[in-house]
Amino acid sequence: MSRRCAAAAASVLRGLVGSAVLCLARSTASMSLRGKAPAACLSGPSSPSSSSAPPRVKLPWLRLPEVPGAEPAKTNDVLLLLPDDGPLKAPPQHHVVYFPGDVQNYHEIMICHPENFQWEQWCLENIAAILGHRFPGSYIWVIKCSRMHLHKFSCYDNFVASNMFGAPEHNADFGAFMHLHALLLNAFKLAQNILLSQKSMHDFPKDTKPPTCELPPVATTNGCPRGERERDCEYFGYSSLGFIEPSVVGGASFTLIGFSKGCVVLNQLLHELKEAEKDKDICAFIKNIKAIYWLDGGHSGGSNTWVTYPDVLKDFAQTGISVNAHVTPYQVFDTMRAWIGKEHKKFVQILHELGVNVNSKLHFANEAPSLENHFRVHEVF
Repeated sequence: MSRRCAAAAASVLRGLVGSAVLCLARSTASMSLRGKAPAACLSGPSSPSSSSAPPRVKLPWLRLPEVPGAEPAKTNDVLLLLPDDGPLKAPPQHHVVYFPGDVQNYHEIMICHPENFQWEQWCLENIAAILGHRFPGSYIWVIKCSRMHLHKFSCYDNFVASNMFGAPEHNADFGAFMHLHALLLNAFKLAQNILLSQKSMHDFPKDTKPPTCELPPVATTNGCPRGERERDCEYFGYSSLGFIEPSVVGGASFTLIGFSKGCVVLNQLLHELKEAEKDKDICAFIKNIKAIYWLDGGHSGGSNTWVTYPDVLKDFAQTGISVNAHVTPYQVFDTMRAWIGKEHKKFVQILHELGVNVNSKLHFANEAPSLENHFRVHEVF
């Protein structure tokens, strides 16, 4: 075990807040660190650029492994950050759904990777905390990609047809909306069952044994060796919680956010919007989507980083969904991938012509393109 991995193991219980109970269903032979929350991740980035970031310590979260979508075999890990003012939220409830980019993974996995460890401050747990501060009172749902090629390249195979490295091949009927709706519905039910099964941990005797997690038995290679997959989640002592189904109009609202490679999911949703609206439940779900954020979208394909088809954008414009496009020089000024900047400009231009008030902003415009600023868009959008 590397020195970084050993340090993570030593910090297993650091950062867990209040009366949290760690529920582990794991092999005794496994030395994986999944399910633990190292203090470095929960406390946020340590770089000078983020020294003014808000505290991120008292934010309970649940890790939901292998949540099924529209098809039982199509699963995604889901990380839920509960609102810091408690999970009992009367309707309407607001949910933020986030799709990460390349290299982003659970903290304990990133710090053990020979290259990705340098970006550990942008782990999934920490991003959830950032979004929790950005959208106070909201439920933060981080949707992990179903496959990571070489433990580095995020591949959203369950949402869009993708090549080996996760570059998309968009079409109008892949079923991304259907999968997202079913994934959220199942994640809602699973999280609700977990939280309802827990009484206040202050009332639990010290010798109480945590209940066993029962999660979908579907295998996946989501950033870890298949043989070391574990079903683990962190429980926090709340007595009840009720999630409103995504298709109940007015009962819940949604903000969708894609970062870097994660924007391929947002683009696919636009491509199949017209077809998806033919389904009654999906149509109602779409009406509950209030805003979509593209954060510095990019992938390894040679085109289609931004949606530029007028017919597709015309259908999107008619939904009334708020459009937000935040970019940095890392993507839009990349001379080796000049199409990204051109497509971004065309995306904004077409929507403007369709009467959409696009909130488009270039961040760090006077700084040299850098991967660090690419990630820092999370802090400034």
